[in-house]
Amino acid sequence: MKDVLAIILAAGKSTRMHSSFSKVLHKIYGKSMLEYILDDIRSVGIRKGAVIINNYNGIGQKISLPKGFRFVFQKRLLGTGHALKQASKVLGSFKGDMLVLYGDTPLVTQETLSNLIEKHKISNATCTLLTTTMKNPSGYGRIVRDGKNNILKIVEDADASLYEKTIKEINVGVYCFKAREVFKTLTYLRPKGPKREYYLTDVVEFLKKRKATIDSICTEDGSEAIGVNSRLDLARVHTLAKNRILTRLMKEGVGIIDPSTTHIYNDVKISRDTVIYPFTVIESNVKIGKRCRIGPFARIRPDTIIGDEVEIGNYAEITRCKIGSGTAIKHRCYLGDVEIGRDVNIGAGTTTANYNGRKNGKIKIGDKALIGSGTILISPVSIGKGIKTGAGSVISKNTKMSANSVLSGTLAKIIKKTGRS
Repeated sequence: MKDVLAIILAAGKSTRMHSSFSKVLHKIYGKSMLEYILDDIRSVGIRKGAVIINNYNGIGQKISLPKGFRFVFQKRLLGTGHALKQASKVLGSFKGDMLVLYGDTPLVTQETLSNLIEKHKISNATCTLLTTTMKNPSGYGRIVRDGKNNILKIVEDADASLYEKTIKEINVGVYCFKAREVFKTLTYLRPKGPKREYYLTDVVEFLKKRKATIDSICTEDGSEAIGVNSRLDLARVHTLAKNRILTRLMKEGVGIIDPSTTHIYNDVKISRDTVIYPFTVIESNVKIGKRCRIGPFARIRPDTIIGDEVEIGNYAEITRCKIGSGTAIKHRCYLGDVEIGRDVNIGAGTTTANYNGRKNGKIKIGDKALIGSGTILISPVSIGKGIKTGAGSVISKNTKMSANSVLSGTLAKIIKKTGRS
């Protein structure tokens, strides 16, 4: 969409979050709120835009923007209308359409954004906005319409009359504007409220007075309107995001025994007929094959690839591993930085000592190896094909072995005197 750019308003100070960094940097299942918005924008084909930030929230140091996007500073926090006006200083010559979103509404979907842009172009409106209806609209701006259902204005909850407070249709905070028209209209805004702020919502009323076309679409999913302003809001959004992820996976053929106790991050890929048992956590950048059994009480950490028909049992923790098909990893194991072959059996209580205080070391286990219960693997070490280790063995790089051999035992000796008593 070369004729559409996006503006994300993300300059808030996170006051109600009681956080030392911006609320849009808080993560929801492995991805920050701002990254959710950026991904949705790019998924609808928008490749140019700006993120409005301030000097205090650290976003510029923690987020790498996609090519075509830039940060724009709002040095004085004078409201959403003032924030968008900062973008006009660098994008004011743009003649196409402009999608405007808040950085703290991460549940807006790609489908909704596509529908909003499509409606905006079909109706040739100056402004098309996203609305939804709520049984309890308290705290949200209301959509005020005339007798012919035309939008007249958006009135903020604090400024609404008793009649306006009864309106159930609310402003989600996602707009599509003709860029040149909205930048021109921003010059007419005047400060309001105790903080003397410029409200972006006032643009709608100004455009209506100039007889511009105002259109809208209504989403039936009220969760898309949820803005995160507090830790309670963040917890609520976590729950809703989790349910979306799990619903998508189950529709794709993944078995999830107890969704209420299962947590799977946004970018995890799981193939069909794999079953996830209760109290399992699967984190970012994990790929799981077909017909696996994971959990219960398992934690699969980032950068792990699991083949087909793999079993991972109770209380196992796996991180940065590549696990071959047909392998079984039994209970109470910790495996880090391990490349495991096919048809391997990892006994209960197996542990990798993969960090020496300076860096992580690699461990390899060959096909059809049998690792006895309680084995400790000290990196770097390579276990050959078909090797078996006895229960409680300690295996290090100095352990002598050959293919299909059996290893057993432990050996400790003084390797250094610290000089301390």
